[in-house]
Amino acid sequence: MPRLTVRDVLERKGDSLHLEVLAGEQGLDREITVPEVSSPGLVFAGFTARFAPERVYALGQTEIAYLRSLSAEQRRKSVETFMGFDLPCVFVTKGQAVPRELTRMGKERGIPVIRTSLKTAEFYRRISPYLIEVFAPSTTLHASLADVYGVGLLFTGRSGIGKSECVLDLVERGHRLVADDVVHLTHRGGGVLIGKADDLAHRYMEIRGVGLVDIMSLFGVRAVRQQKRIEVVVELVDWESERDFERTGLTGQTTSLLDVELPMVVIPLNPGKNLTVICEVVAMNHLLRYSGVDSAKEFNDRLIQHMAKQVELREYLSEDYE
Repeated sequence: MPRLTVRDVLERKGDSLHLEVLAGEQGLDREITVPEVSSPGLVFAGFTARFAPERVYALGQTEIAYLRSLSAEQRRKSVETFMGFDLPCVFVTKGQAVPRELTRMGKERGIPVIRTSLKTAEFYRRISPYLIEVFAPSTTLHASLADVYGVGLLFTGRSGIGKSECVLDLVERGHRLVADDVVHLTHRGGGVLIGKADDLAHRYMEIRGVGLVDIMSLFGVRAVRQQKRIEVVVELVDWESERDFERTGLTGQTTSLLDVELPMVVIPLNPGKNLTVICEVVAMNHLLRYSGVDSAKEFNDRLIQHMAKQVELREYLSEDYE
């Protein structure tokens, strides 16, 4: 679980979110533990049964207007009920004037009260993806990742089997490198798995016998991209004559990465095999299936229909006595 503090949000997103700390500076090292940003709901009215204090809360125009509509004593009690929880921080949107009771309680409790000039909807739109990305499940994999015809192919296999060489050949044919050797995977939710390179190793590939090469300098800016959704896993394995490899594609294999189920293609390597063309076909076949065309299933259906017609013909001829 990554550690994120209120201070980190200010340093990384302070400019884009137009943030200004009004009170509670001593609590800037409070930790944010969940990616949800919510409005207080009914807590100002005293209903706290379903209140989740671990979330980040944003007060919009409705919440501030409600507080202003209360008498001084009612407003004090409402704010004390809200700020009595151990909140990470409180945001006030649209550059609104903040009730004194809120800043006073923020200072006393060490809960940062932060104002943004953004409208509430825009504030949610900008901060939510950032928090989701920070808390998204992630891992690092020894693999290579390429964008082939818009399909993210993740190449796996033992060290030295030729993952980098395959991706290099794909780049030479006009496709794009995303990451080589080390791929950082992030599950963004909704079954979306994003892969990207290490910040220092981006653009570079290690080719055994040659060394490090700068793909952008050699092939141009079009040859690389920052990140790509992973859609197919291509596992490169050594050829084994006794192993039964997939022949028809009817029983498609899958693999799981960060709880995301992905289609997997196992390609055995032997001398003379044109691996690059095969990988292009893998990508195009995935696009066909995505559009509703399953070549293996269609061929199987045609074969079954042909066999059924042959059976009908044999039955007809067996009953023809003329």
